[in-house]
Amino acid sequence: MIEENKVVFDEFTKKHLEYSIDQEKNQEDFNKFGEKILTIIKIWEDRLCKSSEGSGYGKFTGNLAEKFQEEVRSHFPLIDHIGIIVEPKMLIKRIRL
Repeated sequence: MIEENKVVFDEFTKKHLEYSIDQEKNQEDFNKFGEKILTIIKIWEDRLCKSSEGSGYGKFTGNLAEKFQEEVRSHFPLIDHIGIIVEPKMLIKRIRL
């Protein structure tokens, strides 16, 4: 997966590092680029799981998908943060009695 999409994953590695340094500043950029990465990961997960289902090992497909996602998270621990919507901080005015 990474070998076939090396350029995209290299760029995502940079975005992931920038995001880990300053999450608030880089959230929008991380979300936009993360959509591409999630699409690639989903395609490869489907390929992996469909081949196991077709070969008669369908009951192990769930565990295989979990292992695949764990492997992705081992390389990109903040990948689950893709899609988080950051709203501006709401200021609450103090009421003086």
